[in-house]
Amino acid sequence: MGSVRVVLVDWVPAVGTAAMLLGAGLAAGGGAWGAVPLATAGLALGLRRRWPLAMLLAVAVSTLAYLAAGAQVPPAAFLVAVFAATRAGLRVAAAVVTPSLLVGVLLAWTPLSVPEVANALLALGWVVAAGVAGEALRQAEGRAREAERTREEAALRRASEERLHIARELHDSLTHQISVIKVQAGVAVHLARKRGEEPPEALLAIENAGREAARELRATLAALRGAEEPAHGLDALPGLLESARAAGVGATLTVPDRLPDLPDAVGRAAYRIVQESLTNVARHAGPATASVRIEHGPGRLTVHVEDDGRPGSGGPSGSGVGLVGMRERVTALGGTLDAGPRHGGGFAVRAELPVERTP
Repeated sequence: MGSVRVVLVDWVPAVGTAAMLLGAGLAAGGGAWGAVPLATAGLALGLRRRWPLAMLLAVAVSTLAYLAAGAQVPPAAFLVAVFAATRAGLRVAAAVVTPSLLVGVLLAWTPLSVPEVANALLALGWVVAAGVAGEALRQAEGRAREAERTREEAALRRASEERLHIARELHDSLTHQISVIKVQAGVAVHLARKRGEEPPEALLAIENAGREAARELRATLAALRGAEEPAHGLDALPGLLESARAAGVGATLTVPDRLPDLPDAVGRAAYRIVQESLTNVARHAGPATASVRIEHGPGRLTVHVEDDGRPGSGGPSGSGVGLVGMRERVTALGGTLDAGPRHGGGFAVRAELPVERTP
């Protein structure tokens, strides 16, 4: 696409200008000596975006050459060259080359006639107008870029302020309550052991969940305040399954012996999918066992989470916030997510995440 754009934007107009100049030269009775510089003046315009200074000099020399050879053709290519050069910011170069070209033309036409002087002054006026137009367009484009940059900065600033507001709200509303749950559960576990009793599994699960929730909340607040999202990946899955078991969900994990280095976004998405799926099992499936299976194939990572919970209650409805969040994560990476009840009971989640091939 890039080469096609260069041909269409740069060289098609240049070839058209060259053809127009040649036609005008033939119509004016110009000889073969003027044909080459006429064509060169037009074709040199193809360099206007990449090498504007070289384009300006080439067009100026070619224009002088065909005028000196007697081809009475208006310097149309030079007008375009001055416009393009000033638009590219080469105002000084255009201001130096234009009088130099005019002096060269006048010397080539010595002795001068009144019509020749009038034509030279008229051409100079057109060249000045082309330079003014190029400078005006350059400034307009600069203002447009500055306005776009200002809008982007304002949008980023508003997003940052919104993240800080959310962080403050989460800190004020959740941090204290989670801390109370964690501390009270820890105290209850301590008192039970002090009495020589074994703490109930539910109480230990509450203590672990409170500790994990506090850690997750701290990481989320750090991310909202500008830090990177915590780099949970596949290596954190064993700890996640231990937390699920402590919450009463029997869970097994199957991971390939060797996995390639995965992009952080893919590993993080896989972790969050498993985390949300196990949370749904604990909430909706009743007494259930979940199996987590990670598969890696050419260019993809597949996450399977299945449970054997009660029929019709193994997972959230399609409008569940957790399921929507999983789908958004997968879609953002260009993957696919399938989630729904299993035949005979339970719920199944299958996410396929694209992974760039590694050499």
